[in-house]
Amino acid sequence: MCEFCTKHGDGQVWFKNAANYARDLMADLNRRNYIKGFFTSTIEAGVSTIGRLETIYQKKKVLPERLVRQMIAQAGEEHFGQVVTIEDIRAIVGRAATVVRMPCACRWAALKKENRCCYSVSYTPETWYRDLDMSYFGKTQDMGLESLTPDEAIRQMEALEQEGAVHTIWTMVTPFIGAICNCQPGDCLGLRTLAIDVETMYRGEEEARVDDGLCNGCGSCEEACHFHAIAAVSSADGYRAVIDPQKCFGCGLCRNHCPQEAIRMVARSWG
Repeated sequence: MCEFCTKHGDGQVWFKNAANYARDLMADLNRRNYIKGFFTSTIEAGVSTIGRLETIYQKKKVLPERLVRQMIAQAGEEHFGQVVTIEDIRAIVGRAATVVRMPCACRWAALKKENRCCYSVSYTPETWYRDLDMSYFGKTQDMGLESLTPDEAIRQMEALEQEGAVHTIWTMVTPFIGAICNCQPGDCLGLRTLAIDVETMYRGEEEARVDDGLCNGCGSCEEACHFHAIAAVSSADGYRAVIDPQKCFGCGLCRNHCPQEAIRMVARSWG
């Protein structure tokens, strides 16, 4: 079990802990203020900051250790995320009382391009996303927040996965579970930090594993992996896929693209 689960999971995976969906978390004034300014103070400022850090990283190939620790600590307190599988999505979204789809703030901040791949979820009649200001996207509140049933949202996320999207779950001031994003690494602010060796989000609770007896070395899984965790190695009868568990983020895309069904997801060893 990951460190985040140890702290917030009450003995289980943190996003499966019912306490993190509780109504009383919304009574926190600090959280409400954070949500009201979320698009500008977290997303807009974050996109600006990571642009500068990417330039530094390209030149020096490393960021100051103190800065890295500070970024990780801030993410852990505020808007922290983790990769999840489609099975997790079905469980998380399936239990929601309300689901709304909204424009991706990361894409809008960076490109001023609307892409509705982000979903806000609430588990009680009190919805946290009512405090979001949709005028950030140039929309009225009812235009920006598109209400869906849990089943509709799940089907949409399944379709996004087929297009290569990685599912991530995010807190709105830790550990309150608030949003699910379905994004490409180059577009998502959280996933972009991984490219500069700053993990502001955790690997998933599962990791991919290859069945050597079924793998025929076709390379489909390697092409599907956004995290460069898969390589083809030579064997006596051809090539086989090998997955580096240190690089695997447990999204499950490689499994879904394997025509031989040679990849399965297993519980991650956090040792």
